[in-house]
Amino acid sequence: MTDRRKLKLYMGYAAGVGKTYKMLEDTHALNNQGVDVVIGYFEPHGRQATIEKTEGLEIVPRAKLEYRGSLFEEMDTHAILARCPQLCMVDEFAHTNVPGSSSTKRWEDIEILRDARIDIWTTMNIQHLESLNDQVWQITGIRVRETIPDWVVQQADEVIIIDLSPRALLHRLERGVIYDREKVERALQNFFRESTLAALRELALRETAHEIEHRVIEDEAAIAPKVPAQKPAGNHKILLLVTADPNTAMLIRRAKRVGDFLGGGVLCRSDI
Repeated sequence: MTDRRKLKLYMGYAAGVGKTYKMLEDTHALNNQGVDVVIGYFEPHGRQATIEKTEGLEIVPRAKLEYRGSLFEEMDTHAILARCPQLCMVDEFAHTNVPGSSSTKRWEDIEILRDARIDIWTTMNIQHLESLNDQVWQITGIRVRETIPDWVVQQADEVIIIDLSPRALLHRLERGVIYDREKVERALQNFFRESTLAALRELALRETAHEIEHRVIEDEAAIAPKVPAQKPAGNHKILLLVTADPNTAMLIRRAKRVGDFLGGGVLCRSDI
């Protein structure tokens, strides 16, 4: 039995689909019900409608850190622990903290907060899931550097997919809702091509469908624990040769994806 608190993910396929906005809406609903809730970290991105959604909610001040002569602001994990709310809303799950922070990654800070019996709601895009790194690179031509281990995401008690059609998202971008207008052209040349957005959206929906199926199987097993669990046909195993070649990292991620979908294990053999 664990005392760790719940983790809820608001997942999308690109910036601007409405993850933070929806999370803030839900946070207000709980706040109005008397739940002790704070904002541990909020990234405004200059989006006025989203900024207005923080009004009336308690925000824990950020920690200020100096690095290479510049001042940075990060989530103040220690201040949140001292405040000890029932629920903490944290934006940008995949964020990398500035050197000198107590943790390297924000997801590590969130693990600390959950260990302290604080429920967490947070946001992420599908391209930050570690095992999808190579697929996202093939789709976009961009290597995403900030990733979250699959086992961390799989701990989530609830995953909410925030969906929006690529065409509607591009309209938001062109209106200056997502980024300042000077950044729009650069965005259109990178992630915000319609074909790229469509592929990322499909990836997000497919991943969510797989996660739902996995959870349904687990729930059925919990309801009827005396019934032997049915193994996937063939009881698949994947054998992976691990070498010093840097491309092995790509193979490990691919094996993890295939193993998850087949419901089988991954066996590693090393020649190092």
